[in-house]
Amino acid sequence: MNGLYDWLLEHAAAARDEPVGRVCLGLNWTLAEIGDGLGFAFSPRQVPRTLSWAGTLGGQASDRLRPWLLSWDAAEAAVGLAVVNAGINRSSPCLRQAQPLLGEVPGHLRVFAHFRPQLDGQKVAVIGHYPGLETLWHDFSYWCFERQPQDGDLPDAAVEYLLPEADWVFITASSLANKTLPRLLELSSHARVVLMGPSLPWIYEWRRFGVNYLAGVRVQDARAAHQVVAEGGGTRLFAGPVEYALLALDS
Repeated sequence: MNGLYDWLLEHAAAARDEPVGRVCLGLNWTLAEIGDGLGFAFSPRQVPRTLSWAGTLGGQASDRLRPWLLSWDAAEAAVGLAVVNAGINRSSPCLRQAQPLLGEVPGHLRVFAHFRPQLDGQKVAVIGHYPGLETLWHDFSYWCFERQPQDGDLPDAAVEYLLPEADWVFITASSLANKTLPRLLELSSHARVVLMGPSLPWIYEWRRFGVNYLAGVRVQDARAAHQVVAEGGGTRLFAGPVEYALLALDS
């Protein structure tokens, strides 16, 4: 597997190791709990009804579940990423240094609102469809690449042709689970890169891979986060349970 994944798993292994408490594979988010830490990953759109491991994950050693990030099974990869994030983010100095993103727009759009003043005259690419972004950036032309395109989106295969032309690239950290992140970073090597979303592992050394900004989440209310995930919430996660925070890696 790509060296990025070896590096990430090594970093996760260096964190304090405890058994996984609870795992929730929700409709929109997957959540894992290690001690007092929560980790998130974007849930796959389709999950088999016959998962052989359902009901067995809680209490397992985190070092057994972290390598699931390497799996080509989408549900296993989501669990693996959530466990990686639960271990890393619970005590990340990088996350402690990040500054909260405040504003009137919904939480999942605050990253885009923050960077908007810097983007005039730039070629901008967004990896992943963010609900409401087309309204927030209604006066601004940008490319949105999406595996399941909606109106106005480009198919993800178009990144091979257009991403090298971009000046700014906003990449969803869920691309870690579907294994597209290494190639996306390679194609974005001449751009300013923002790696973002609840699936983000907060690590300074993302600079090694060409990332300029980290924009992930900080848990504000763990109990509420559990409930939102378990009850199928999507963007509702950002309305209290977690807040977006931003850290510049090259300042």
